[in-house]
Amino acid sequence: MLNGLWLGFFIIAALTASVRLLMSGDAAAFAAVAESLFSMAKLSVDVMILLFGTLTLWLGFLKIAEKASLIDLLARLLSPLFRRLMPEVPAGHPALGLITLNFTANALGLDNAATPIGLKAMRALQDLNPNPASASNAQILFLVLNASSLTLLPVSIFMYRTQQGAENPTLVFLPILLATAASTAAGFFSVAFMQRLRLWDPVVFAWLGGTALVFAAAVTAMASMSALALSALSSLLGNVVLFSLILLFLVVGAIRRVPVYESFIEGAKEGFEVARNLLPYLVAMLCAVGVLRASGALDMLLEGLRYIVQAAGWDTRFVDALPTALVKPFSGSAARAMLIELMKTSGVDSFPALVAATVQGSTETTFYVVAVYFGAVGIQRVRHAVGCALLADLAGVVASIGVCYWFFG
Repeated sequence: MLNGLWLGFFIIAALTASVRLLMSGDAAAFAAVAESLFSMAKLSVDVMILLFGTLTLWLGFLKIAEKASLIDLLARLLSPLFRRLMPEVPAGHPALGLITLNFTANALGLDNAATPIGLKAMRALQDLNPNPASASNAQILFLVLNASSLTLLPVSIFMYRTQQGAENPTLVFLPILLATAASTAAGFFSVAFMQRLRLWDPVVFAWLGGTALVFAAAVTAMASMSALALSALSSLLGNVVLFSLILLFLVVGAIRRVPVYESFIEGAKEGFEVARNLLPYLVAMLCAVGVLRASGALDMLLEGLRYIVQAAGWDTRFVDALPTALVKPFSGSAARAMLIELMKTSGVDSFPALVAATVQGSTETTFYVVAVYFGAVGIQRVRHAVGCALLADLAGVVASIGVCYWFFG
């Protein structure tokens, strides 16, 4: 799927530039396309310079958290909830621990650890699956919650905004948190409806009710605030939460006699390797998006979407962010390239760039997740997994647009 998407960008760019040349004699189209290849390759390297430092720093601190058993602690807290949401999984089964570890790692931004743990969890669930060719209820719930992108600390989004010169990189912290909550809720409740989960179980109800009360209180408190005050609050909370987590990792690590410096270096080395491996994908996608923009094809698509939105009587400022939303279910690298390119062309703090950043932080690469997680255990019939995951993505996109109008509109 990614091969077709990437090749399609270049073919569409070539066709658009050819039409401009033949119809209006615009020879500059191909010159712009060629120039964009080199400019996007340079931008990729510029992004990577900060990416090396950010991933090295963050994964160093996260390694301290791992060795201090903070992730294991969160896993034990979540285990009773997942035991009830997945009744076909026996109490004490290894899958429950792996599932909670996976979600904890995802929430903290431990992507490099979350995927292998998630694959182990899916294999453990497959051992309990009476029909190995068809996804079980537990596997579907696990996958949809993964695809709903519940991320409490979107460090990568902060990093991209920093690289593009944002004065307050954490400005989108609260919008992403609210939008990702909406996408996760949509995914969870759609699966609960399809599987008729017992949401009135005391433990499940306590978790859901407590979470709903916290969010309701937060939204109520923010409802009377101006857009300027909301933006300032988002930036403040983002910075406070980020640095507080780092201090928590260091203090708990020291109390538990973790060699914090050596652990940081160990994790930082992993971050360097992760960043290095991302460069080819970043170059490939940024160049593909660059030629699509330079050829005029992307602008034509946006004008068509803008016309439809305007005809409906809606504000059209969010339209430029839609390419990021449209490609995110298929490719995370393509969506990331769309986001970076939009921040570069429209401005890092422009309204479309803020919407696109929020979408990037609150949605997931659904088809990739389905292919990797189900493909790893040989599942052929996914049942309602894709539909529920795409509904979560849609909820994330709609919530991102609405929240950004609330905060920045």
